[in-house]
Amino acid sequence: MNGQKEEKLKFLLARIPPGFLVDSAWMTKHGISRSSTHDYLRRHWLEPLSRGVYRRPLSLTGHPDAARDWTIPVLSAQQIMGYDLHVGGLTALALGGHVHYLPLGSRETVYLYSERPPSWLTKLPLTARLFIRNTRLFNDASLGVDNTDVNLSADSNLALSPWQWPLKASSAERAILEALDELPDNESFHTLDTIFESLANLRPRRLTALLKSCRKVQVKRLFFVFADKHAHAWRKHIHPSEVDLGSGDRAFYKGGKLHPIYRITVPPEFLPQLPEAADGP
Repeated sequence: MNGQKEEKLKFLLARIPPGFLVDSAWMTKHGISRSSTHDYLRRHWLEPLSRGVYRRPLSLTGHPDAARDWTIPVLSAQQIMGYDLHVGGLTALALGGHVHYLPLGSRETVYLYSERPPSWLTKLPLTARLFIRNTRLFNDASLGVDNTDVNLSADSNLALSPWQWPLKASSAERAILEALDELPDNESFHTLDTIFESLANLRPRRLTALLKSCRKVQVKRLFFVFADKHAHAWRKHIHPSEVDLGSGDRAFYKGGKLHPIYRITVPPEFLPQLPEAADGP
């Protein structure tokens, strides 16, 4: 191996932790030729994962499912290759401890948000189903997207690697609005109702900013339907008059009832509870 190839190999090994991925676009950007890539594959410094996608090998003895976990490919796309991509919706809420179950017999569903995601990501043989969504729900595409403080080293798959990076994900305030946007076709009212019950510590200022930035009237109206139903302490600091809720009735849920305040059809159990009539004399 000549000196230039050796330097490129040192660069590659310094930038890619064991188990993490790069694609051919990243290799080209950093001046790693196709012939060098073939040499790295032949010498087992890299292994092919999909067309144009390579992984630095990692011993998976005793952890056969680690190679099919979604977290390391997403971290690779975010932190190594620089794709503008974040985890959101129910997946971000699950990372924050607000989703506690997976339907029996179901594969994990992972919601990712990006305008230009890597085309190979959804083609990887992973244990989860990856759903890619655009970021156009909000006028400000980055509002409420944070580096998580989730302890990723506690994940048995990531614990195989000594490298730990923050996962770029929606805050709970943004994630709940992203999740509401999946109603009713991809998520259920029951699931969102259970999650709302756990959202006692949302930040009113951030919620208000996100509601003002949200482009979908039905998402904003649904938010207030759930928020009123659960009446967490933060609800009294969120004022519908500051948010554009549009005009007119919205026939959103087939077979539902029109909410008398927010004028959107929802399952009957989400209508306000009328006070019980006092007993007569």
